[in-house]
Amino acid sequence: MEKAFVAQRVATKLFTTEAAVDAAMIEATELMADLLKARSDVGTSLVFADDVQVKMVEAIKALGEARTAMVGVHNELAEAKLRLGIRTTLGGVEEKPPQFMRKAGKTIMREVG
Repeated sequence: MEKAFVAQRVATKLFTTEAAVDAAMIEATELMADLLKARSDVGTSLVFADDVQVKMVEAIKALGEARTAMVGVHNELAEAKLRLGIRTTLGGVEEKPPQFMRKAGKTIMREVG
């Protein structure tokens, strides 16, 4: 199988995994916000379910560490792609912010000689 196709398959899984970690982080932080609001809505003291909030903070921290690890994996795989001689850009599952997009420059031909 051609290296570029294998690399694209791996890149697709990488992008999907990165998105899943981000989605889990969003869900966990929204749950934390809902827990805090629910405690306030039912009128309980700050100490009520404090152990649950501590565990949520630990879970969110773990997700942040997982996200940082995935960024590291992404960077390592980008280097591996170049070492394998794959020069094509592998498409992801989401649009990247403008600061991460490659600038589409105008190709200027000049006379050499």
